Amino acid sequence: MIKFYSVYGCGYCTMVQSALEQLDLDYETIMVPAPHHQRLEVKELTGQTFVPVLVDGDVILHDEYEIIRYLKSTYSNNSN
Repeated sequence: MIKFYSVYGCGYCTMVQSALEQLDLDYETIMVPAPHHQRLEVKELTGQTFVPVLVDGDVILHDEYEIIRYLKSTYSNNSN
C-alpha cells in the first residue's frame, strides 16, 4: 500500500490524490500538520523548499503529467 502524505488545502496534494485514484492504486492518505516545504525529510530528499509532494518518501513533481508518469512507472504494472 502506498503512503500518501497530504496537507489540508494543498492543490498539489489534490492532483496527486486524483492521479492515485485514476490509476486505481491502493493508497493510504496521511494528513500532516506542517506544509510539505517545512518538513525535514523533504529538505533532505530535495535540498529545496518549494512545493514538493511526498508519496512513500519520494518527492513527486508538481506537473500533473509527471505525477501520472511517475506513479505508473513506480507503482503500476499497467502502462495505460
